Amino acid sequence: QVQLVESGGGSAQPGGSLTLSCSLSGNILAINNMGWYRQAPGKQRELVAVTTNGGSLNYADSVKGRFTISRDNAKKTVNLQMNSLKPEDTAVYYCNADVATNWESWKNYWGQGTQVTVSS
Repeated sequence: QVQLVESGGGSAQPGGSLTLSCSLSGNILAINNMGWYRQAPGKQRELVAVTTNGGSLNYADSVKGRFTISRDNAKKTVNLQMNSLKPEDTAVYYCNADVATNWESWKNYWGQGTQVTVSS
């Protein structure tokens, strides 16, 4: 059993900042990709940022230069620093990770989601 628990969501004014954190726990042998997705009302879930175990980083064009993803493999955490927030960043943000619980099986896991609201 693997659990992803997010924290750090909330409300911010346009131009403000928030930091999201995600902690993984359970029977984890290895972690590959760790990332953040978001889903706004009436829209499909979309990739925000992802980091691979090799250190590669990828961002959605809409957040480049404003958001920074980071991971701590020893602590099994992934964070998303969000700066210069815009109202269009309002969404439920989900943590996501590819996890091996044994060397024969990799599975994709989701957190429960945390709400981010940007408004004045």
